Amino acid sequence: MPIDIRPITPNDVSAIASLARTTWLDAYADILSPEQIEYMLAQRYDHERLCAETQDPQKWLRQASLNGVLAGFAACEVYKGEFKLDKLYIHPDMQRKGVGAALVNHVATIAREQGFSVMILAVNKHNERAIRAYNRYGFHVRDKIVTDIGSGFIMDDYVMEKTA
Repeated sequence: MPIDIRPITPNDVSAIASLARTTWLDAYADILSPEQIEYMLAQRYDHERLCAETQDPQKWLRQASLNGVLAGFAACEVYKGEFKLDKLYIHPDMQRKGVGAALVNHVATIAREQGFSVMILAVNKHNERAIRAYNRYGFHVRDKIVTDIGSGFIMDDYVMEKTA
């Protein structure tokens, strides 16, 4: 069965937040402290915030299903004049089945439709599994950044880019 990609609506927010928790615990357990994971999940996947983002015309939130099961999601936006893939998370049981590639290709189409020839993302420097995947999708490291996100936490990331 093909991968089905569609917009995230307010009715989907609870399932997306649950999927985010599952993927974050899998991806970041050995990278970030449990306190930072909880802080960032609360900051980024609050029900009201996600609902508002689904209604924001400057953000594109998409979910992907495989065989009728929610497999992953992506969010993108224009950020500081560039087209940014802000979120890309695939359920651990659904990884390496083409879901991530399908979402990246979908986001690249949105980028081109919005007039952008390049898209960027930020990824934790220690998230080797994600970095390998992004390399397979055609991204390369452009820069290194450290961002204070409050409460004594930082994000230590690579900025990666690819042609859309």
